[in-house]
Amino acid sequence: MIIKKFQGKTEYEAVEAAKKELGNNVVIMNVRNVKKKGIFSFLRPQLTEVTVALEEETEQKIVTVKKEIAKPAPETVKEEKKQPLVEAIAQGDRKAENHAIEEKLDSLHLLLEQQLQKPEEEKPETEKKEEKEEEKNNELERFMKLLYNTMIDNEVNEQYANQIIDEMEKANKPNVPFDYALANVYQKMILKFGKPSEITVAQKGPKVIFFVGPTGVGKTTTIAKIASKFSVEAGKKVALLTADTYRIAAAEQLRTYANILEVPFRIIYSTEEVEQALLDFKEYDFIMVDTAGHSHQNEVQKETMKNFVHSVDGLAEKEVFLVLSATTKYRDLLSIVDAYSMMTDYKLIFTKLDETTTLGNLLNIKLYTGADLSYVTCGQNVPDDIENFNPQKTVKQLLGGRKN
Repeated sequence: MIIKKFQGKTEYEAVEAAKKELGNNVVIMNVRNVKKKGIFSFLRPQLTEVTVALEEETEQKIVTVKKEIAKPAPETVKEEKKQPLVEAIAQGDRKAENHAIEEKLDSLHLLLEQQLQKPEEEKPETEKKEEKEEEKNNELERFMKLLYNTMIDNEVNEQYANQIIDEMEKANKPNVPFDYALANVYQKMILKFGKPSEITVAQKGPKVIFFVGPTGVGKTTTIAKIASKFSVEAGKKVALLTADTYRIAAAEQLRTYANILEVPFRIIYSTEEVEQALLDFKEYDFIMVDTAGHSHQNEVQKETMKNFVHSVDGLAEKEVFLVLSATTKYRDLLSIVDAYSMMTDYKLIFTKLDETTTLGNLLNIKLYTGADLSYVTCGQNVPDDIENFNPQKTVKQLLGGRKN
């Protein structure tokens, strides 16, 4: 297994450099932005660094990576050449802030070694040889079982955990080292999450962004964080509206945030007022609309919500974000996403990641709905406790890595 890093002005350029040197079969393990150093660093463009892995097909390399757990290595193979993938990555990325798979997966790797270790017993050579072959055949099976249990412990739904294991068993070659299998699972799960979908400006006029979701998930605070991100950090013109006329406290909370950010605020009671806001704020970049949190089983409120969301169809570009709490039970999440799927297409924002130790529902809902994941929040602080969804970070935790 070859582990190597490449840099470029963009992720595409770095990946192309990796493919040019190592071929098209490279597996992308990590992507990060590289901070320039030195007093004139701000004058130089930021680079993107990708860490890639490649399984060598030569006989010598196969010998060096297939290390038998807790058994003496052949004298012709030096110990230092037989590092598993996660250790090799750790050596290369140990100084990169929390981007190394070893740093994230060391607890799983230790558990794997404990599970796979067996004491050596004095037995006839023929019997040892047979057991050695059986050990190789069973090693991957035991690894997959342990990996499955790890995902279940992190509340990945059984259906999706089985799907991932089945895909890997079909893709892996016989007797493949479990560290290579781990890297393969890691990459496949990242692909299942996909890239985060960020908010972008409209091609013409303001973009209207509706935030929908059940009560108590933190919609209003999330809107304030995103509004701050674009208004203060990006210098965009943002207007805040609320259609939540059921809870006075929610409207006043958003009004307070609007005053702090020095952006317009308005309470709307009808779809006609949404259309009027489009005219009044036609020079703005974003019109962000907070909607009433309600029971997804209330048909009247669902119809009202649907009318609001579709009030700008044909008049302006729009995006709808369904805000969900990572602490909500999976069965309840299914009812919620089904209800909103009947109203409109949406992207996903998960809140309260700091209030749970398991992130399985992020993968569950992504695979169930097929909707893009956009942002996650991990606290009440505005505007700090929000970030773009990070698939690498999430997968590492789902596979047993420590949570930062």
